[in-house]
Amino acid sequence: MKRISIETVRADFNALEAVIHYTRAAHFLGLWESERALIRRFFPEISARLLEAGCGAGRVSLGLWEMGYRNITAFDIAEELLDQARSLAKARGAETIGFIHADATRLGSSAHFAEGGDCATPFDGALFLFNGLMQIPGRKNRRRALRELQRMCRPGAPLLFTTHDRDATAVEREQWRVDAGRWERGERDPRLHEFGDRYFPSEAGNVFMHLPDRAEILADLAATGWEHAYDALRREIATESEAVRDFSDECRFWAARRAR
Repeated sequence: MKRISIETVRADFNALEAVIHYTRAAHFLGLWESERALIRRFFPEISARLLEAGCGAGRVSLGLWEMGYRNITAFDIAEELLDQARSLAKARGAETIGFIHADATRLGSSAHFAEGGDCATPFDGALFLFNGLMQIPGRKNRRRALRELQRMCRPGAPLLFTTHDRDATAVEREQWRVDAGRWERGERDPRLHEFGDRYFPSEAGNVFMHLPDRAEILADLAATGWEHAYDALRREIATESEAVRDFSDECRFWAARRAR
């Protein structure tokens, strides 16, 4: 049985169930209160040139636009979601948001991000929200994506992203203790890459997700040219609406800055 690949994830996001799920969120849910609070904190200049990774159907990009940011470039690996993002942006008068088809682990292969391309000038900051980074299979690939984003940003630029946290509650710690035993006994799902991986059905279709602990993310940031600036669980940042809680489980927000 083949392991989950980036192409698997791309196909899952292009599937009809995923397109409907994320397009509905872009139309009706918008930014979370926690996202708004941290965007204001880490991107205080409304004129900042921002790069959104894993933009999907445009929920965050359109939210940034509504907050007054006008210099936004966004990319995703799923063409069907990008079509929805462009359509929604046009309907809301936000056509100047640049929606680009690109793989976060290989930005240099896109003409838009290659040296001398349309986006060659360093960005003032980057975002990779709703656990998008953790939907890249393989730690080496997630680190590659972090390095690619680091390369695209100016020194000192902030990066804001989210992950799950497998140590967030006592229940989760016990569940992962049991799962660790399965890995030690060789009883893991052969499609998975490493401890912390999940591949499961949801209302958005099949979903790959890596659930790290805090130490893992700190190590990945240090290894890819980012300096940790902040992290907190969502519940510690803001009280979210029932709609947001239904859409997304608890997560940990992270902010880092590109090392100078």
